[in-house]
Amino acid sequence: MKVYKSLLLFFIFYLALIPSIFAQEAIEIVKKADEKMRGKTSQAEMTIKTTRPTWTREMTVKTWMKGNDYAMILIQAPAKDKGTVFLKRKKEVWNWLPTVERSIKLPPSMMSQSWMGTDFTNDDLVKESSIVEDYTHSIVGDTLIGNRDTYIIQMIPKPEAALVWGKLIVCIDKKDFLELHSRFYDEDGFLVNTMDAFDIQEMDGRLIPTRLVMVPADKKNQKTEIIYKKIQFDYPIEDVFFTMNKMRNLN
Repeated sequence: MKVYKSLLLFFIFYLALIPSIFAQEAIEIVKKADEKMRGKTSQAEMTIKTTRPTWTREMTVKTWMKGNDYAMILIQAPAKDKGTVFLKRKKEVWNWLPTVERSIKLPPSMMSQSWMGTDFTNDDLVKESSIVEDYTHSIVGDTLIGNRDTYIIQMIPKPEAALVWGKLIVCIDKKDFLELHSRFYDEDGFLVNTMDAFDIQEMDGRLIPTRLVMVPADKKNQKTEIIYKKIQFDYPIEDVFFTMNKMRNLN
């Protein structure tokens, strides 16, 4: 009887631990996927192509990122947007407009707005929020994307975090920790955007998706693609690079 009770208590204790075990596993998976595309630092050159029913537009962009705290985005083309810069320092986000020689601080309320008329938000590109620190993670299943087995991970904003999305569902490859599919929901649980990753290649010694496609749920024949042309990971970037003065003189 004592052995039976001991086994029963152990089983109950184990069941109680299961949610925390899977939560810990989920956050570790998300960390690995995030680090895969971010590194300690990254410098990238990319094309951003926005498609609408009657027109398309391409931008050439260069980015510098360091951890979760620092980011700089320079638009190099088209001519009308050339020299526009976005700077993130900790929780502050600034925008430099060369045509009027003015810097603007973006309030948190603008993080959900479209970035430069694309289907990505300001937060998607500048990454004011952290998918690791600002969400509670749980594995809710698995699926096959292409020929890759993936975890399905649900991400719910922490109560104290003021975030753009009410929920994220992400599919992360079990072998290489590539984020292959993501769904973005609003606070009412309605699907807003879907992002898929394609063209997996090795760049700077890392296997990564080199094309990301964001498609809004309620707008036909509309999408935005980010195509990586070049990326370099873990090259030293000093914190002083991410300053207001550098932002104004980045050209």
